[in-house]
Amino acid sequence: MSDLRELYQQVILDHNRKPRNFRRLTSPTQHAEGYNPLCGDRVTVEVALEDEVIRDIGFQGSGCAISKASASMMTAALKGKTVSEAEETFERFRAMLTANESNGEGAARLDKLAVFAGVREFPSRIKCATLPWHTIHAALAGQTEPVTTE
Repeated sequence: MSDLRELYQQVILDHNRKPRNFRRLTSPTQHAEGYNPLCGDRVTVEVALEDEVIRDIGFQGSGCAISKASASMMTAALKGKTVSEAEETFERFRAMLTANESNGEGAARLDKLAVFAGVREFPSRIKCATLPWHTIHAALAGQTEPVTTE
């Protein structure tokens, strides 16, 4: 089990050091900003939707390794998905980290995003991992107010 935990930590550190889709989009159709006052994480997510499909997605911001890695892996996982598929993935990710029940089945359905299942053991870091997800949820809903984890 410790080997698996170490592998998960390595994946998170890699996405923190070399975040995927860490950029502004040239023509976003929707965007949202998010802030975690507990940790100081800030994220802006931009999406280019075409016929309810996420054709492109990018993020900017600063924060801890968990927040940045979560945003990086989120953008990679959601590119090419429909809005409803993205919302379903958001709900599964959130449930994996916050539900009181066993998260084994939910984590398995999240493929690579399951590396964040261990964050559940550190309640103060759950908001770091979910901030980008709440931000994309707000962007897809057309919400103009910044998202906060408080």
